[in-house]
Formats: sequence, C-alpha cells, structure tokens
Amino acid sequence: MNRRTQLATLLALACPAAFAQNSVTLYGRLDGGLQYLNHIATPSGGSTSSWTAEGGDWGTSMLGFKGSEDLGGGLSSVFDLETALQVMNGTTGGGRLFSRRAYVGLADKRFGQIQAGRNLFIDSDGVWEFDPFVQQAFSSASLVRGRNWQQTSNNVEYHSPVFYGFDVQAQYAFGNRTNGFNQGAPGEFGRSDGIMLTYHSQLFDVRGIYDELRNADGRMTNIFTSSREYFVGANVRVSKVKIQGAYTHFSAPDTPAGLSDSADYYWLGATWDATHQFAVTAAAFYVHVNEGSGDATHDPAGHATMFTLGSTYHLSQRTFLYGTVAYVRNSSQSNFSLLATSRDATGNANTNPLPGESQTGAYVGLMHIF
Repeated sequence: MNRRTQLATLLALACPAAFAQNSVTLYGRLDGGLQYLNHIATPSGGSTSSWTAEGGDWGTSMLGFKGSEDLGGGLSSVFDLETALQVMNGTTGGGRLFSRRAYVGLADKRFGQIQAGRNLFIDSDGVWEFDPFVQQAFSSASLVRGRNWQQTSNNVEYHSPVFYGFDVQAQYAFGNRTNGFNQGAPGEFGRSDGIMLTYHSQLFDVRGIYDELRNADGRMTNIFTSSREYFVGANVRVSKVKIQGAYTHFSAPDTPAGLSDSADYYWLGATWDATHQFAVTAAAFYVHVNEGSGDATHDPAGHATMFTLGSTYHLSQRTFLYGTVAYVRNSSQSNFSLLATSRDATGNANTNPLPGESQTGAYVGLMHIF
C-alpha cells in the first residue's frame, strides 16, 4: 500500500461522519400516452381533429440530480439540476440542458433556505398544489394559456422555516441587462418577482401569492404572458375527499390602450380516493377576460368554462395508469383550448378552436416515477 492510499484510508476512518453526511439523489419521472382533441382551427377557417402520441399529459417528464452537504451546526449546502424531457422524441425542454431548475444554495434549520439560479416561477411552484388536476394538460394552466407554469432565470429565492404552520417563499429574478434594469435577454423574461404565504394543517391549507412577470422589454403588456397576479387558494380534506378551490386576478398595466388588460379566474374541484389504488377527480374552471378588444396576441373580452374528469390507478407505489376527459365552452369571441396554447400559436403548435366554438378532448397514459 503506497503513502497516498494509506493517507486516504486513514482520513476515511478518522472522518466517517463527514463522508456519510453528503448525499446526491438521481430522480425523475416518465409519462407517455395518447391524446385526442377535436375542433382545432385550421388556416383555411375550418376545423379538424387530432389523434397524437404525447408525453407529459399527466405531468412533465423530467430528469434531475439534487444533493446536500452537512456543513455543521444545522447548516447545509444544497443544489438541484432538473430538466424537462419529451419521451416521444427524446428531446429536453426548450433545448436547455437544465430547463426547469439549476440552482445552488444554503439551508439552515433555524433560518430557512436561500438559493440562486434558474427555477420554476413562483406561481408555478405554488399553484399546482391547489389545482385538483395538479397542472396536467387539461387543468389550471389551460384557460390562462400557460401563465402559471413558467420558469425564470437569474433567480434569488428564499424559503422560510415552518412556524406554527406558516411559511413564506419569496423570489426575485433579475433581468441581467445593462441597458434597462427591468429588461431581459431576447426570448427570456425581464425582471420578475413574487411572494407566497402558506398555512398548512391536517384539515386544510391556505395559500396567497402576489407576483409580477415581465416580458423581455421589462413591461407587463398581456394578461396571460406578462402581468401581475393575485392568487388565493384553499384545500380542505374530509375523510377520503379533498376539495380544492382558487381565485386569481390578472392585470397588465402596460397593455396598449383599448385592449383587454385584466381577467378573473376561478376553479373548484374534488378528488375522491376510492381505494389505496384508485382515485377520481372532477373540476370546473372558469375565466372571464374583462372589458376591451383583442388582437393576434391579446384575448378580447369574453369568457370560457372548462369541465374536467379524470382518474388514476396505481399499479405500484411508483407506477400508475391515468385517463382524463374534458370539455371547454367558449363565449362568442373567445377561443381557449383545453391545452395551454398561446393565442397566436400556429402550425402543429396550434390547438385553439375557432372563436365561440367548444372543444372536447381526452388522454390516457402511463406514469413511472423514479
């Protein structure tokens, strides 16, 4: 045994706790299935239906690495690297190596956690827990065109400890531009921020969120892409049933004159755990875009209601089958899809119906968590 090997062996024997207190975890989930949608608008002014193989209808497929190191005295260093995956073609989310999370931070049992990097925007991190369909493809993101499931870069974020059931989360995303404090890089969001207060108990949970999501020009010009959000949600547990409801108000003060610059959004739903394997969820979602006209990227005054019914059947702790059906009814000027499709989507990305037309859809699939 040479001297280097002897030294390494002695260090390992002398400091076993230090080696044991470091951890790195590989985690993820894979989701694949089939999807049906009708009444998809075509460029010629007609409509069509689609049958597609889809990954991520129940939830985003992802791959991640997270870890921590005990630094002593209740302090730890932490990190998380996580990317979205598309199992149908093997690509990653948005072409990024780590599209969802890439941050490093310090966590203290007494003072909370502070971290810096890329992460889910604060409403995405906070809304899903109060969505009966946990932000599936047909869920709370649909009637707001994906406003509540974004990610932002250049984040500084703080999570408080839980104190008598209460905790606070705050997030500040820098624009990182020298020519304008609120601006962001092309294709990125500008300076954005938010704060979230939550109360958890065995019987119910309540959460409030205020956030501001700015576009690359540093402005809030569209209620569903760059705007202010006021959110309040609640969960109530009664035996085998969980009831979930929420209200959100969106406003975009920099919207061009004459276009709709605010909207109100509501939902109510319940999940029944019929057995330890089988659960059924039903929910209704309603959005009302307030006064104003629309254009290619802005929704005009109008409203839409979506009804969703779904179920899961667990084959094991980590694998389950799922099936969901939904129907959306639009007012005369609205064209909301069952999917979180932008108003100006074109080509294969477009799933919007014609204005005033309803849409029906369904998907089935398999989720495996590891």
